[in-house]
Amino acid sequence: MTKILFICHGNICRSACAEFVMKEIVRREDVSDRFYIESKGTSAEELGNGMYPPMYKELKKHGIDGGGHRARRMRQSDYGEFDLLIGMDDENRYFMNRMWPGDPEGKLHLLLDYTDHPREVSDPWYTRDFAQAYSDIREGCEALFRALI
Repeated sequence: MTKILFICHGNICRSACAEFVMKEIVRREDVSDRFYIESKGTSAEELGNGMYPPMYKELKKHGIDGGGHRARRMRQSDYGEFDLLIGMDDENRYFMNRMWPGDPEGKLHLLLDYTDHPREVSDPWYTRDFAQAYSDIREGCEALFRALI
């Protein structure tokens, strides 16, 4: 079983969206039993909060229910518990590298590095472009899935 942890700043927009998109992809492909998928944040400021409403609405537009999500923060032990720890932007990568210096097992990645056009997933908290964030996350998750299958 491949265990994936998506990571962003607060775990209420991008990483939460990636968690639910990836779960939908593995369900669609009938391989849910081969994956364990979660999301967390680098920050504690949103702990316990649900998905940010505009991100939740964007997921719903695409037939994905992100209900029941509660923001959590990454922990030191996550490195040993997950096969892949996937951030959304360079700031996430910075904090991931601080938490797990040297990445001895090569587990730390950015989501869009799996695509033909590596880049950061911009933070819709600041850009207010939830449709673009969803599109980038969908592209990244589809590419990640292809890379793993």
